[in-house]
Amino acid sequence: MFVNSFFPEITGNFGFGCMRLPMKDGEVDHDEFCRMADEFIAAGFNYFDTAHGYIGGRSETAIRECVSKRFDRTRFLLTNKLSDPYFEKEEDILPFFKSQLELCGVDYFDFYLMHAQNAVNFKKYKACRAYETAFELKKQGLVKHVGISFHDSADVLDMILTEYPELEAVQIQFNYIDFDDPQVQSKKCYDVCVKHGKPCIIMEPVKGGTLANLPKECSTYFKKLDPSKTAASYAVRFAASFDNVMMVLSGMSSYDQMADNLSSMTEFKPLSKKEFAAVDKTINAFRNLKLIPCTGCRYCIEQNECPANIRIPDIFEVRNNFENFKGWLNFVRYKELTSGDFGKASDCLKCGMCEDQCPQHLEIRSLLEDAANIFERRQ
Repeated sequence: MFVNSFFPEITGNFGFGCMRLPMKDGEVDHDEFCRMADEFIAAGFNYFDTAHGYIGGRSETAIRECVSKRFDRTRFLLTNKLSDPYFEKEEDILPFFKSQLELCGVDYFDFYLMHAQNAVNFKKYKACRAYETAFELKKQGLVKHVGISFHDSADVLDMILTEYPELEAVQIQFNYIDFDDPQVQSKKCYDVCVKHGKPCIIMEPVKGGTLANLPKECSTYFKKLDPSKTAASYAVRFAASFDNVMMVLSGMSSYDQMADNLSSMTEFKPLSKKEFAAVDKTINAFRNLKLIPCTGCRYCIEQNECPANIRIPDIFEVRNNFENFKGWLNFVRYKELTSGDFGKASDCLKCGMCEDQCPQHLEIRSLLEDAANIFERRQ
């Protein structure tokens, strides 16, 4: 088992991200989540990560029922976050925090993060003294460690860490496709964390599942190395192979995904030179494809409700499937996604609220026009 040198209370370097949990009939499948949590803890890991908005508020209560009520508090660590939509002034923060404790069924959080920080919402957090409130919660023992999750440029991250050197950890998006991406700036943000001596918590190591289900043109390089290993395992191990990474989170929605991750991380070994070379070849092949780099986080439609009720992430998924496979079933799926009260891609009002919330900085309005040109003009 990997020894975590950053925070000794963390066992291993692999965490259970609870933004994507097993679902059944529109609700979290508690039986399956319990089974997965049991296996995760039995394998020696103990770090769970959630936020109030995950799965429409159902992530926190699922943790209460499947983890907090079933395990002694000393056996698991829990991270939660202060999210932008749930406070407007300083006085809102403490009541919201207390409601999170109750929803999760705990009396403290091991880590509390300022959620999805960027240049715009940082001003709000600062004006509301959100950071100072979190540090005060730490003094009271209600929070063990304070950090941030981050979606912006390396320069903005440098500014925040300079202004608040008390921060103890930074959660960043980091995977081999985003490593040198000029929008996400994974490597540059990682380097800023190193500069400030802040360990990294990694989110989106498989980019919302994209790197777990590689197109045929991209998957060949990993298969040549070892056909028994999955593409996801290489993506997770890539993220964990960097010295300043304390934790790699994986949002797992099935027991099989859990088992695959545990097989890679229980006896963790960094990628070899040959494996890094296969990653480089995969990156080059991936960039030759015309895919929308959407991770399916759904912030675009859940942080602010789309006025045209467009299922943006699902339409982008169908658009990517069309690019890969060109099949007529993609048109059937598009019709299903835009039936009833749900809007078509061409119904976009160009308000831009979705783009303000997108961690990938996607030009969503333009991409919806592209989807409309494909799926609506050929019907």
